[in-house]
Amino acid sequence: MSHSTDPHARPEGMRLHPTLVMVWVLLLAALLTHLIPAGQFQRHGKLVVPGSYHAVEKVAGPRALLAPMPPSAKEKPARAASVVSLVTVIPAGLAKTAPLIFMVMFVGGMFAVMRATGAIDRGIDRLLHATAGNLYVLTPILMLVVALGSTFLGFISEYLVIIPIVSVIGQRMGLPNLFAMAVVGVAAKIGYAASVTNPVALGVAQPLAGLPVFSGMGPRLAVFALFLAIGVAFVLMYVRKVAPKDAALAAEHLPSEKLTVRQTGVLVTLLAGCVALVVGAQLWDWGNPELAAFYVALTLAIAAVGGLKAGQTADLFVEGMKSMMLAGLLIGLAAAVEIMLRDSQVLDTIIAKATSLASGHAPPVVANALMAIEMGLDVAIPSVSGKATLSIPILAPIAQAAGLDGQTLIIAFLLGSGLMNMVTPTSGMLLAYLATAKVGYGQWVRFVAPLLAILVALAVVILALASIHL
Repeated sequence: MSHSTDPHARPEGMRLHPTLVMVWVLLLAALLTHLIPAGQFQRHGKLVVPGSYHAVEKVAGPRALLAPMPPSAKEKPARAASVVSLVTVIPAGLAKTAPLIFMVMFVGGMFAVMRATGAIDRGIDRLLHATAGNLYVLTPILMLVVALGSTFLGFISEYLVIIPIVSVIGQRMGLPNLFAMAVVGVAAKIGYAASVTNPVALGVAQPLAGLPVFSGMGPRLAVFALFLAIGVAFVLMYVRKVAPKDAALAAEHLPSEKLTVRQTGVLVTLLAGCVALVVGAQLWDWGNPELAAFYVALTLAIAAVGGLKAGQTADLFVEGMKSMMLAGLLIGLAAAVEIMLRDSQVLDTIIAKATSLASGHAPPVVANALMAIEMGLDVAIPSVSGKATLSIPILAPIAQAAGLDGQTLIIAFLLGSGLMNMVTPTSGMLLAYLATAKVGYGQWVRFVAPLLAILVALAVVILALASIHL
């Protein structure tokens, strides 16, 4: 029987299944639809019209709870969640996120095929030999590469394929599964929180705030450097705590066999695939459906170069997909929460009440209140672009009335969204990361909470200074 290498892992009987965590979140969201009044903003397309919020009549309590049909966002009056909607919203969430779910499952299939060629394991062995198994060299390099991709190019889903590779490195060094999640998750989330030229976040948010895209990158670059340095130090402290004392010695004694021609070809194919991901995402605006299709094509190329038979490839791909089933279910459940809040017409009420509390205070207070609003919204709307289209048109006038520069608003938006997304239980991508790394949500929150507290405290100071000097 195998045992976890993580000294902090809970016994199996005490472990709360991640599916149950999401069910509890869904039940809490259903309760909120009965407690929060319904309301709406007028919209031009997806954009909210500031000052247009108005209350909407809503049916709540037992009358709504026992309704035979789920609520609809177009219904008048609005209805709180019912027993029926608690069930129907789950397949609705799975259907809404189907492209992301299939992309995640295809990544699992692709990695299973790639692992079968032996290229990944032998390549990592060579890497560990070249660095003498020095985790204090490997970890910062890996985190820097990941963080640069997210802060400059907006990479996030692309790193799903990186997590299994970092997991193998951790396994070779006797580290727990949390190592891979720490390296990739911390770096990617910090990159997003301090987006320098991230087109996914800034391409939507800055025009809504009346700013040129990618303008004001100087302060964001400084925040990125500071936060990443802290994040790397935090992960290295964890490595020092959990790494076996003989890890470097063990790396030196790993088999140092050279890569075969086919294995070299597989790694070159993977590298070419990563380049194609960058090109596709930047030039052709690939979304989850295109990425899912690309991973299938890349799997076929890897199998051909690696010399795998067709039947063997199919079996491996299916087995790899099975390993990501939990991730797909969690992503669908997370989307179900957003659908329930949206259909019960309480999301607009939440942001209307929050913004009313933020207005009329001193600039440092308003700047931090804007960040707090974005942190709260991240639970209901984990999508960066979705939060921007909902919140920026409303928050911009409040920021302007308080004398805040538009760039300060953008920093508050990024910090609130990015930092909270480190632990947001409704973030499909975070749940996919955790499932890929085989790390429990509770385990991750306990690990990252001290780092999150430090970064939030720094963000409060940064926004206070920005509200005065920008």
